[in-house]
Amino acid sequence: LVAIPVALLAEDFFWLSSGLAGAVLQKFQNYRFRVAILGDISRFTAESPALRDFVYESNRRAQTLFLADRAALEARL
Repeated sequence: LVAIPVALLAEDFFWLSSGLAGAVLQKFQNYRFRVAILGDISRFTAESPALRDFVYESNRRAQTLFLADRAALEARL
């Protein structure tokens, strides 16, 4: 599992039209790594219904998780 704080990601990562999130997360999945994005992304999900749906589906499948903090990650695992 690789945990990445939101602060380390470029804003373009959260705009799905940029393709950055898809490319990065696909690489992790190709090598069978699970990924957790930790931090508040509410400003991005408020502006993008597509991102909100992506986060929901990702968290449901649990290969890629979008969580508020490390405590939420530990509770989820």
